[in-house]
Formats: sequence, structure tokens, C-alpha cells
Amino acid sequence: MAFNTAIKSSLNGPSVAYGFWLTFPSAALAKSILHGDSGSSTKFSWVLVDAEHGLISDHHYYELNNAIGSENVSPIIRVPCAEEWMIKRALDAGAHGIMTPMCHSEVDAANIVKWTKYPPRGTRGYGPMFAPHAFPGLNAGPAYDEGTEGGITIAVQIESKSGVENVEKIAAVPGIDVLFIGPFDLAKQTNVVHGGEEHEGYIKRILHAAHNAGKKAAIFCSNGNDANRRTQQGFDMISVNTDVGVIRTAMLNELKTANGEAVEGGPRKGY
Repeated sequence: MAFNTAIKSSLNGPSVAYGFWLTFPSAALAKSILHGDSGSSTKFSWVLVDAEHGLISDHHYYELNNAIGSENVSPIIRVPCAEEWMIKRALDAGAHGIMTPMCHSEVDAANIVKWTKYPPRGTRGYGPMFAPHAFPGLNAGPAYDEGTEGGITIAVQIESKSGVENVEKIAAVPGIDVLFIGPFDLAKQTNVVHGGEEHEGYIKRILHAAHNAGKKAAIFCSNGNDANRRTQQGFDMISVNTDVGVIRTAMLNELKTANGEAVEGGPRKGY
């Protein structure tokens, strides 16, 4: 029987699953954001632990997964590349889900599912000595082993020309839970203007492909206003910002305020 996680509950509920990008290898920073009342009618249900572009590597996984999981929030690790050993390391350290960049085809998607599942469905090697630690209340052994079949969230990023061209086939792959749009790479890889008509057309195609296949659609956003706009468009899972983007913007705005200068605009875009 699949175990339940914060991200699974949120994706299966009526509201949007909001999260944020963690690029610093800091459990203290993650817990400082997550601990206590959010001050909102909603809360974060997931954190993207960014091992692709952030300062995080796999020796940080265990501490970060446990810090985030202890707050009843799901750590999702974005591995640097869709490779079997990278996915195994992330899961064995306690990730509630994995995200892989640059999913170009249904073959890529099928391999990602295979590498995430234990036999007989997949090929994940067995050795989850530390993985259950990041799942509050979950016992080691069969409770974790059997629960992974439907309990681990699998998200693939659609952010290339071939990914868009094959998106309907990718969405149809059994075991894929989420199609996640990386909008900046999507614009660069398809050589279109970010935010332009063609770019937004690709985003809508991915959104519709996910929903038509019964999967969830997700997107990276640069600030709360951007996230609210994507919420209105029907996205199920949204990253509202990055840790580094918010920290830099907030600190520089405080400097402006201290110097008697007007604070204008919203958070910087990040990456």
C-alpha cells in the first residue's frame, strides 16, 4: 500500500500544491521558512532540493530531507541528470519525490520510472537504510518498501523543443505523476522570447497534455504575482520563488528603506 506524503495529499486535494526552490545546502534555512504558522490560509507542501543548479550535492541530501520531512513537507530532489545512480542516491537519502531535468521523449520518461521503482516493475537497487527517516511515522522495512510503488512522486521537466514535440507521449507514460515546466530553459531551448506568444503556447500545450493524460501540471515561477497568474491558468503544482531570489531582494529592499529610498517592484527573477 502506498504511503501518503504532503505532496501526494496536496496534489490529490482541491488546492494548488505550492512549494519553493532550495538552492542553499542549509537545513536551518529550510526549517526557518517552514516551521510554524505560514500566516496564510495555505502552506508549502513541498520543497525542491536543487542539486542541478544549486549549491547542493548528494552528501547534503540526508540532512535536508530529514529537516524538510520533519515539518510535514515533502522534499523533492532535482537530480543533476536523469541517470539511474543519481535517482537511487536521492531516494535512498529519503526524498519523497524526484525531479529530472530535460525529459525529451517517452523513452526518457519510461527509464525514469523504471529507475525509481523496485523490481519487478523497475530496477532500483535495494538499500534504503536511511530513507524512512524522512517520513514521519513510517516504519522501516515493508512499510517503506511496499509504499514506494505509489508513494514516491515522479516529476519530469519539459523544457526543450523535443520535450514539447513529444509531450503527449511523455504524459501517457505510466508512473509519471507530474509534468514540470522549466520556463527559462524552455524559452532558450526553443529559441523563443520568454513570455512571448510562442512561449506561452508551448506552456499551454504542456498544461493540456498533462491534464488530458490525467497527470498533474507544474511550473517554476519567479515571484508571487507570477505564481498567482499560473494558479488562475489551472496549474496544480507551483514553485513561488527561490530562496536566493527572496533573500537578496528582501535584504536590498531593507537597505533602500534604511537609506530613505523608495522600494519598487517585486522579487528579482532568480534563474
